[in-house]
Amino acid sequence: MRIPRIYHPESLIVGTVINLSDDATNHVGRVLRMNSGQQLQLFDGSNQIFDTEITEASKKAVKVRILAGKLSNCESPLDLHLGQVMSRGEKMEFTIQKSVELGVNTITPLLSERCGVKLDAERLEKKLQQWRKIVISACEQCGRNQIPEIRPVMSLEAWCAENDSSLKLNLHPRASQSINTLPLPVKKVRLLIGPEGGLSDEEIEMTANHQFTDILLGPRVLRTETTALTAITALQVRFGDLG
Repeated sequence: MRIPRIYHPESLIVGTVINLSDDATNHVGRVLRMNSGQQLQLFDGSNQIFDTEITEASKKAVKVRILAGKLSNCESPLDLHLGQVMSRGEKMEFTIQKSVELGVNTITPLLSERCGVKLDAERLEKKLQQWRKIVISACEQCGRNQIPEIRPVMSLEAWCAENDSSLKLNLHPRASQSINTLPLPVKKVRLLIGPEGGLSDEEIEMTANHQFTDILLGPRVLRTETTALTAITALQVRFGDLG
């Protein structure tokens, strides 16, 4: 059986015995039904992986001994910050999951004029916690050992106005240049993906005032979740570690 990869929210030290978190215990003890003597691979966000052995296992608690650790860097050389105007239902979850697999470092959910998601502060906080769990699960699946940051929800204008030395990009169907025409090298990108209805004319003008460059992906109109993943992939091919 493939050795499961599990995230642990605290720093790991070789030689110690630790209790797994509640989420990890539920997965290991209840879902996988693993027993003492079996192996797990843990990571704590420090870009290391740790070989461990289960010493005690039940449905309520799982203890493991940390046997060895080593550096394991799967991060792209491109530092990519995705500003995604929130989409409805599972589309936002899909975008977050797949963007983590593709190497995004930071994700900021945004509110814009045509954003179709209307939630109060309490429900937004619950969404944020859910999205953070999706990020961790995606890292466990894809082999990343650093956890991308999900920032609190903010307005589109506030996000665009943040002081940042990154190359700032905005997808626009009438742009005159593409990702392939952007000059090399680029180490940091701030990528804006608008809502399902697109940005308003005033918002597009605002992004230009904050030094965002309009780029075109191709001749076809893409859904917002398709746009995000296509743009991230193209950026990783151009400036990162894909291809």
